[in-house]
Amino acid sequence: CTLFCWPCASRTVAMVRLSPFRRYVEIGRVCLVNYGPDKGKLCVIVDVVDGNRAYVDGPVCCTGVSRQIINFKRLALTDFTVSISRGARLSTLRKAFSEAKIEEKWAATAWAKKLEAKKARDNTSDFERFQIMKAKKHRSALVKAAAKKLK
Repeated sequence: CTLFCWPCASRTVAMVRLSPFRRYVEIGRVCLVNYGPDKGKLCVIVDVVDGNRAYVDGPVCCTGVSRQIINFKRLALTDFTVSISRGARLSTLRKAFSEAKIEEKWAATAWAKKLEAKKARDNTSDFERFQIMKAKKHRSALVKAAAKKLK
């Protein structure tokens, strides 16, 4: 059976449309570092070294990530891309990063908001956690009282 026969071609098109992957490793893909000293910072793939590693840059002025080689296991791909060429210079990357407004777009995502909320929870003191617990109990009691009135 050839690739261009009708039954096979329609199956191939259907399989391509049903692909669950939307984020690909590509030059200009914005990533989140999920391990190491730069954990939680955004970076951009400048070049692909091999099947396991990428050459990334922050740029340093915007995100704090210096140009380095990072394993793909330490990167989480985001939905954002920056229009750059392979091995782009720092000035080119900085300009494209700011023109694409990546930091504003990232701050608006649910992913970034969850990370900020987790960071805020991790930085609370014991007394602040106690206050949060008391506020939740009070709110729960008000909701139960309102529900009881409706019955």
